[in-house]
Formats: sequence, structure tokens, C-alpha cells
Amino acid sequence: MRHSPNHDLLRRSRLLLVTDPRPDLTERVAAAVRGGVGVVQLRDKTTPRERLLPLADRLREVCEAGGALFTVNDDADLALRSGAGGVHLGQEDGPLAEARELLGESAVIGRSVGTLEEAREAVREGADYLGAGTIYATPTKSDTGPISGPRFLTELARADLGLPFYAIGGITAETAAEAARAGAWGFAVVRAVLDAPDPESAARDLLRYLERGSG
Repeated sequence: MRHSPNHDLLRRSRLLLVTDPRPDLTERVAAAVRGGVGVVQLRDKTTPRERLLPLADRLREVCEAGGALFTVNDDADLALRSGAGGVHLGQEDGPLAEARELLGESAVIGRSVGTLEEAREAVREGADYLGAGTIYATPTKSDTGPISGPRFLTELARADLGLPFYAIGGITAETAAEAARAGAWGFAVVRAVLDAPDPESAARDLLRYLERGSG
């Protein structure tokens, strides 16, 4: 794995928060970071890039103040312009090498994977972490592809690819224990934290499942 302050943050971060558009997003992200979220990924498929820049700047400041890593979903140019620490790429988001050339070696670049072969290919192309799933059905995204199920997490853990991997898709208080037992290194969540009455407590609770699962 690469070595930089961004990569050091990644290695310590077992809870990744993916955002969705909402009026009180900044406040909820700040609470989640206080609860232990170590990576915040800005995801907004509808707002034009220029209008996203002020939000990206605010979220980056929240993350810097709380010791978390701020990243952007899909858009390496927005990541560069906002001073983000990295970008997350889906399977259809183009070559990882292009994002690496734009953002540099200190950037954290993740790749979504739904099969073991996709995971191995992500390792070959130089990904820093994997978003593994979709593990459970989720209403957050309509284009998730096939449901992998927790067995995929076990396959990744046994393959020992040398990268952190975050279980994504339907990770909630009800499914977290099973996902952790299956071998998830970390969780990537949206609603489980952002929809919670207390995002700080919700983040802490999810981290406890990971601690028990690896214990």
C-alpha cells in the first residue's frame, strides 16, 4: 500500500460514510465524524459540479477538523478542485490510472467490486481500497447490480488481497453483525448513519460490530 497522510487515515478508518443530498448534511457529517467515521465520500449525481464545490469545501473542512479523510465519488476533477484526499470509482468510471495521473500518488483511490475477479483486477490497476458489494438490497441506489451477499465478504477475506475492503449496500444495525462475522474489514454506509436520530451514536454502534466481528 502507498504511504502518505491520506493513506495513513485510510488504514485507520473502518467506517466510510457516503453522503446523499439533504439540507443538514454538513451537521450530520460532523456528528458522524465525531462518532468515528474515518472516511467521508461526497456522492451527488444530480447537482452540477460548480454548485457542488462549496459543499465539497465545507465537508473537507469538517473532515480536516475531525481527523477524517474527505473523498469524492466518481469525479476526479471535483476531487482535485476541492482539495479532496481521493476519489472512489465505480466499474464504469474509467481507468484508475487516469485518476491517479490527475490526483497523484498521495491520493486515495477506491474501486467498486462485485466479484473476486473484479477485486483482483482492482488490485492490479493500483486501487487503494475496495467497495465490496452490493451485499444486501438497498433503496439508496437503483443501479447496484446483482446482490453479492455476505458470502462475498468471506471470499475477499480469504483471498487476502492486501487492501482494506468496505462492505457496501444495505449495511444497517440489523445486518451489520452478519456482515462483520462474514469478514468485512469495514462498512460503507449511507442511511444507517445519516438517517439516524443521532448520527454520532449510530457510527459508534456500527464500529462496535466490526470490533466484535474481528475479535
